Amino acid sequence: MDWTIWLEWIIKAFVLLFAVLTGFAYLTLYERRALARIQTRIGPNRAGPQGLLQPIADAVKLIFKEELTPARADKILFLAAPIMTVVPAMIITAVIPLGTQVTLPVLNRTITLYVADINVGVLYLTAIASIAVYGIVLAGWSSNNKYALLGGMRSSAQMISYELALGLCFVAVILLGNSMSLLDIVQAQKSMWFVVLQPVGAVIFIITTLAEVNRAPFDMPEAEQELAAGYHSEYSGMKFALFFMAEYEKMIVISMIAATLFFGGFREFWFLQGTLFSVDRFPILGPLYLLIKVVVLLFVMIWIRATWPRIRYDRLMALGWKVLLPLSIAVVVITAFGILLADQFGALYIWTIPVLSIFAGLIAVLSVNISLRRKVAHA
Repeated sequence: MDWTIWLEWIIKAFVLLFAVLTGFAYLTLYERRALARIQTRIGPNRAGPQGLLQPIADAVKLIFKEELTPARADKILFLAAPIMTVVPAMIITAVIPLGTQVTLPVLNRTITLYVADINVGVLYLTAIASIAVYGIVLAGWSSNNKYALLGGMRSSAQMISYELALGLCFVAVILLGNSMSLLDIVQAQKSMWFVVLQPVGAVIFIITTLAEVNRAPFDMPEAEQELAAGYHSEYSGMKFALFFMAEYEKMIVISMIAATLFFGGFREFWFLQGTLFSVDRFPILGPLYLLIKVVVLLFVMIWIRATWPRIRYDRLMALGWKVLLPLSIAVVVITAFGILLADQFGALYIWTIPVLSIFAGLIAVLSVNISLRRKVAHA
């Protein structure tokens, strides 16, 4: 194999890792400033102009902060758990396409804007995403702390509950794109984003991914009013920083995945097709369009954290098993049914998918409302 191909892979991997790590640092600033605006506060604005050096100040603080290890902790697993949590969040980006390909005029070489395009990219995402929970469970167990252990066990139960619905959302996208390659899925959305064809599937995907990364209002593994700090109660210094890094890197990654699966990925907006701002004409615009979509989706996550209270653990489990799982099964069935109708009777019948999906979603919301009203009446 040509050594320049290896060099290209290495350079792209380092650029992607640098982008994710830099994004993690400034996502913390983005969240703190956005929360401050929502809650009528100022937010960090002292370290550098407009607080732009605040992430660097936080990093320096955590680097020099004293690290403590419990006397009866399992030293090896206690050290390995943060690494097992942060590594999957970084390597999962390898199959996410940032664009198609560009030609470097100086070297006269065509460069693909992704590390790898494998024909089972969706399976790669689900496989790698399920590994991160091992780090959280081992962190809780190795700490020899009952609160940390409960946080780790909660995380595993939460992941199992919500990963089923998440996997079915992937199935719906595979049916619509007729491929498990993420690049093919993005290209299939050239004329219509999948969020239009399957809006309920997109909503379920966002809810389940929030639960997967333990973001509010699903941050039960680290509920401070019940578990002190949950699975990372005994961690400090850079070990704690790795857990912190993993959470925010996962936010970036799931936003990239959501944009790729439902919002056209690196494709331009519909009204820009055929213009000078089209990705087909200027492929270098692909990463910019994906970045815009990721920033918007990240703001949605921050907005949810600022406005939704943490729900009770039993209702968290009930939402996953009794609402989202049946609804996601219905979404898959409706998607397959709509595609079959479109193949048999014409493309117009593809619109039965969003109509029936929204109807199923309304039934789910109505059933939840009726259930809550009954509980209030019996209270």
